[in-house]
Amino acid sequence: MKQKIVKLSVLILVFIFFTKCEKQTRLTQITLTNNSSINLKDKPITILKSQLNYNQFDSLFPLLISSKGDTIPSQLDDLDGDDSWDELFFVIDLKANEEVNYSLQWIKQEPKFLKKTSVRFGKRLSIKERVKPSLTETLLANDLPKSLGFQRYQTDGPTWENDKVAFRHYLDGRNAKDLFGKKTAIISPENVGINKNGEVEDNYHVMENWGRDILSVGNSLGIGGYGLLSENKLLRLGVTANDSVNNVETTNFNIGTEGSVRSMLNYQYKNWKTDGGIYNVEETTTIWPGIYGYQNSVKISGIKNNENLVVGLVNINTEKPLQEIYYNDNFVILYTHDKQTYNNEWWLGMALVLPKDAYLGFMEAPKKGTLSNTFLAKLKIEDSKELQYFAIACWELSDKRFVEESYFLKYLKNTVDQLTVEVLIKIK
Repeated sequence: MKQKIVKLSVLILVFIFFTKCEKQTRLTQITLTNNSSINLKDKPITILKSQLNYNQFDSLFPLLISSKGDTIPSQLDDLDGDDSWDELFFVIDLKANEEVNYSLQWIKQEPKFLKKTSVRFGKRLSIKERVKPSLTETLLANDLPKSLGFQRYQTDGPTWENDKVAFRHYLDGRNAKDLFGKKTAIISPENVGINKNGEVEDNYHVMENWGRDILSVGNSLGIGGYGLLSENKLLRLGVTANDSVNNVETTNFNIGTEGSVRSMLNYQYKNWKTDGGIYNVEETTTIWPGIYGYQNSVKISGIKNNENLVVGLVNINTEKPLQEIYYNDNFVILYTHDKQTYNNEWWLGMALVLPKDAYLGFMEAPKKGTLSNTFLAKLKIEDSKELQYFAIACWELSDKRFVEESYFLKYLKNTVDQLTVEVLIKIK
């Protein structure tokens, strides 16, 4: 009897030992260090799966926990389309010169958190169909509203947003980027741009509880749209609302990821035919919480070294000159601040944050034409090499302090400081 009790006790001890070992092996320690002299707010952090020794955890998922035991919202993104996540992404606050420890607990179900970013995209194939949500789209050169006789897309194309601001991309061949001002941190409704019958309808130019479309775009590139300057000739990626055939043979769009703390949109423009040549373009747009803007990455193949990328900032509703600030070793800021919303009703600050090593100055597009009414930043671009920049928009009804140019400029400089700092990541 005593032998059985001893054996049972040994088995229990062995079980407890291996259980503790299993719990230990299922914890990953992460140290984040801010070596800068500024406080970081909603700083985006990306950790690759390959950095985490993930194979030892089989099909488990990481849950990020602070040293105080609080769960940190995060998401797992599959960016290469192989149905397996590649990156762990989250945003954190770090004080100046602060080092903070986190742990990853490996769990069986992927954690879910409150959404602070979103992508909304709906389409219909005929005017008689209801708009339905979609993750992808392929647009051929003849698939424009002028040719089809109707608008295929909800809000003319995808909308992306966070808790601060929202934007939309004219996927219908125009490829400009528009702005929705937000009055609340809550994600705007999924039915914006659709009426009760499921039809495409422009119902977002009136004020709602969440906000409204506030920017007049016309034939400009909007806020952060882009084209090329080739031998002093402006080349528009796409066409205007009056055209029936696109200059891009095929446009492919897909929602790369949509989650609690990051959303990404991907575009491929194949055989963009211009007087300067034929190009292929890849674009990725990213947004995360806390920032009044988005990040854009552009890569163009077919560049012959006599072209520059031009990035737009619409100037339809302002007579003020564009302001230029060489801010630090990394970035140049171009901005406007005026009552430049519809009917000059509200104060709006808009800016481009551009890589200093690629910046070549700015110009102004003509007042008329297929690419017009916009300030244009000129950037050096190399064939098939990615170039990254940021677009920022601060509306007075999002924060009444944005009425003052000095406050907007202070926000811009702080945001650029935040983007410049690199957080040191240690994993063990």
